[in-house]
Amino acid sequence: MKVKSKSKKINKAWLNDHVNDPYVRQAQKEGFRSRAAYKLKEIDETLRLIHPGQVVVDLGAAPGAWSQYVRRKFAPKDVGAGGAAVGELNGAIIALDLLEFEPIEGVVFIQGDFREEAVLAQLQHAVGDRLVDVVISDMAPNLSGIESSDAARIEHLVELAVDFCQHHLKPQGALVCKVFHGSGYSQLAELFKSSFRVVKPIKPKASRDKSAETFLVGMGLKSR
Repeated sequence: MKVKSKSKKINKAWLNDHVNDPYVRQAQKEGFRSRAAYKLKEIDETLRLIHPGQVVVDLGAAPGAWSQYVRRKFAPKDVGAGGAAVGELNGAIIALDLLEFEPIEGVVFIQGDFREEAVLAQLQHAVGDRLVDVVISDMAPNLSGIESSDAARIEHLVELAVDFCQHHLKPQGALVCKVFHGSGYSQLAELFKSSFRVVKPIKPKASRDKSAETFLVGMGLKSR
């Protein structure tokens, strides 16, 4: 019974933090599906990665806040204010996730596991012969709590994202990838340094202090 009571206290504390989170409130006010939009917003405003007319691939896209943010960047100013932008779209957004994804006008969505060849083939087909300007990845595996196992799963997803970039990203393009401080982080940082000319680690203000998550941004592909 004590364990159950402790669990209830933890859930209540999380819910209290969530309800009072200024980014949660701001997301609700501005029509974003989650507070994650402000993580990408800060990264983009810091490094100026996303511009109208680009091709952007959003990996681990559900529930869709990052695609919403990009969609607004691609929409005319008068249309892009409030809610998911509709109407005119200057650019292309291809989103992928294991989970279902409520449609966003103009966003091509593929549901499936990025680790599977058949799903990757669908993504490659959607990209076609275009080169991608920016890949944004908020992918994360289901964590088991076993540090070495979780680190290996995270590393595999990041490696796949980097490999996709090496085949489909413009030479001057960028990859934004969620990673976690702890076991395996230094190897991922080295992978980025070996793959991109410029590497920036960023911990956005919207990323909770208690969270080990951070983001690696790679800009400008090195020759394979």
